[in-house]
Amino acid sequence: MSSLRVAMIGHAFMGAAHSQAWRVAPRFFDLPVDPVMQVLCGRDAARAAEAATRLGWEESSDDWRAVIAREDIDVVDICTPGDSHAEIAIAALAAGKHVICEKPLANSVLEAEEMTAAAEQAARQGVRAMVGFTYRRVPAVAFARQLVAEGRVGEVRHVRAQYLQDWIADPDAPLSWRLEKEKAGSGALGDIGAHIVDLTQFITGLSISEVSGQLETFVKERPIAAGATAGTLGGGGSGVERGPVTVDDAAVFLARFAGSTALGVYEATRFATGRKNAIRIEVNGSRGSLAFDFEDMNVLELFDADEPAGTAGFRRILVTEPEHPYVAAWWPAGHGLGYEHGFTHQVVDFVTAVAAGEQPTPSFADGLGVQRVLDAVETSSDTRSWQEISA
Repeated sequence: MSSLRVAMIGHAFMGAAHSQAWRVAPRFFDLPVDPVMQVLCGRDAARAAEAATRLGWEESSDDWRAVIAREDIDVVDICTPGDSHAEIAIAALAAGKHVICEKPLANSVLEAEEMTAAAEQAARQGVRAMVGFTYRRVPAVAFARQLVAEGRVGEVRHVRAQYLQDWIADPDAPLSWRLEKEKAGSGALGDIGAHIVDLTQFITGLSISEVSGQLETFVKERPIAAGATAGTLGGGGSGVERGPVTVDDAAVFLARFAGSTALGVYEATRFATGRKNAIRIEVNGSRGSLAFDFEDMNVLELFDADEPAGTAGFRRILVTEPEHPYVAAWWPAGHGLGYEHGFTHQVVDFVTAVAAGEQPTPSFADGLGVQRVLDAVETSSDTRSWQEISA
């Protein structure tokens, strides 16, 4: 195998990020095989053709089923809304294609279970599947995991995680697919809460086993954008046609972890005015603490509880040295990386694993684990009770 010919399904925000990653990865990293950006697929032929030219794909299509049936395609990269993940991924795996699927893995636990079963079946024939939790690939996050594994914080006692955005804080922001449960599965919980569930489990090595949560939708109806459709239309009294918001705007939950006494506190909201993409993770342990904020993504804060009180304090580590994860392929120390680099590192890890015949991470099984946490939080909010996470 000298190349991996890639078909990408979907070409909006995530499609653009994934396209850049496929373009850049082989130019900065010494990959075992070369990824080839073969075909981009979208629902509208004209828009797909324009996007393929703009994003660097060799050709385009408006028929994803025909694309995954092609013998000249090795990898299917799924960048569509969650309601189509299961159908596309299962079909691609059955066709013998390696799969990368954007997060969250699916819109329901049942779909995620079916996808995981399909991935496990395909793996027996050497076909690999991975879910795209790209924030794992931020060098400071990968370094945090390394420090926890080395025992630098000792026994984990507290996990705090927030994902704060404000992009729909305006009540007149129009409806989009991300606000429709049928397409998105859930709102802030699944869209951004999934990331902090995955990140904290990745960094600590602990699995969430029990949750108690609350969901809230602050704005119940929104204007319908021109040319869009929604469910039952509401009033609003402004003369503007409005439709119902059927997902949560914010989610908060407490968590316990399997085999640990650690406590977890989680918050995901798209109504934190002034916060654009604040992913904040703090881990407190018996020997020290780690803190990370994506809005300062090249920095990791480390506190060593063994230091004398007179000089102890959080130390700011600029994670841009060649010995830090992924960084050696990029710029000199101090020349920071950005949001897009996580997607490049995802391609690097995926291609390297596939070429070696190994399982890339996070697997569909890992994605299913996150899906079970999301489902338990939603059930907890509905029933006002603690919910255990099924193994």
